[in-house]
Amino acid sequence: MISDKFRRELREEAKLWQAEGLIDTSFYQQLSERYQFNTLETASRNRFLSILMSLGGILLGIGVITFVAANWQVWSREVRVAMLLSLFVAVNAAGFYLWRIPPSRSQNSHPNMPATKGRNKLLGEGLLLLGSLILGANMALMAQMFHIGGSSYGLFLAWGIGVLGMAYSLRLTSLGVLSALLIGLGYGLAVLDWSSKVEFSWLEVLVRQMPIAASIMFVPLAYWCRSRAIFAIGAIAIIFSLQVSIAQGLNSTWGVAIFCALPPALLWGYDDAMWPKVHSRLFQPTARSLALLFLAGLFYLLSFYGFWQDSPNPAPTDPDWVLLANVAVLGGFTVFEWLRLGRLELRRPKQKKVNLTTGAIGILILASAFIPLFHLSFTPIPQLATFLFNVFLFLLAVGLIREGLALGNRQTFWGGMVLITLQIISRLFEYNTGLLLKSFVFVLCGIGVIAAGLWFERHFAKIPDE
Repeated sequence: MISDKFRRELREEAKLWQAEGLIDTSFYQQLSERYQFNTLETASRNRFLSILMSLGGILLGIGVITFVAANWQVWSREVRVAMLLSLFVAVNAAGFYLWRIPPSRSQNSHPNMPATKGRNKLLGEGLLLLGSLILGANMALMAQMFHIGGSSYGLFLAWGIGVLGMAYSLRLTSLGVLSALLIGLGYGLAVLDWSSKVEFSWLEVLVRQMPIAASIMFVPLAYWCRSRAIFAIGAIAIIFSLQVSIAQGLNSTWGVAIFCALPPALLWGYDDAMWPKVHSRLFQPTARSLALLFLAGLFYLLSFYGFWQDSPNPAPTDPDWVLLANVAVLGGFTVFEWLRLGRLELRRPKQKKVNLTTGAIGILILASAFIPLFHLSFTPIPQLATFLFNVFLFLLAVGLIREGLALGNRQTFWGGMVLITLQIISRLFEYNTGLLLKSFVFVLCGIGVIAAGLWFERHFAKIPDE
């Protein structure tokens, strides 16, 4: 799939080549027809219209729900049911009819070029999104009319599963993102009310097996829609529910070690190529970015001395084997990932790498598991643990800065700069220092950030285009 960014950059370069006499007008016209330079502005307008249609669909859905709520007591039950079902069917039928209108494609377009979405198709997507919102309103109102008791998280989970079915059947990214958000919200509400028992057995199974369920629900859908947004939200849901399963199912020192090490290991080891019929690494950068974010947050939290000084040794309790099934399945998958990574690294010829290596990340992950385990199981080491995690945070920040400089990646470079600045300021406020020293450090950090930004932009401008 050729991106619009590549086509836009190619058009600018082709105009420059034509002006310098490197290519003639006929060759530029061939490039223009092959990559459809004339549709770039249309694609931008379509993305803007898609955002407007989605926002308009959400606002229209809120307006319809508000109108129904205002007149709810006036209508009879039969009228309410008929109106709700008719509205749901009409909106989804109209949306599906408009959405299935085939997009326009030029006869000379390249087969890998994305087809241009028409306004009817964008309007259809907006109506389908509105229909998914009406589905939730119908479920809540039907339950109220027929006096069906239930919890709020049960409603969000059932609503999200319904939207998930629509996303799979229609292959729409917007519906997939909405379903992931709804299921994640429902699971979050269930965690807050963990002590209560859900009403239906299938909801209880879904809540307790959410890491496995989220993997099955969202990862195939992300590939089906080729959506990084669905993959990122699904990965966050998997990691969050996995952390809950570890904390609730294994309350011991080993549970603390697994809590720190398993999520980043699972994310960093992920490789799209392990799946059959997948030949591109579409989501591996997203997974590794999430792993770095997890490690940065973990190292920053564990770099505070008060965390180690006040951390009690968890009293061992009986493990919850139902919850630990999630840990076992995803832990086994993580081992498989890293064994595969090891085989790939052994087969790869020795060459200079410019990014954070898998070996360095693996050492950091093992250290983040071993230090809390040693601190809680053998002898407390608050001073040493604080020092080591400050070193790990600094090394991670320096690695991000180095990768950003080598690859010319602004996000990676500034991520490392933010980590170093945050670490310095946090240590400054954590320990008892005078205002003069605080003022000096703030001024020094400000000057350093400005100088680093100017130097990076100058360095970035010197990087030759490949």
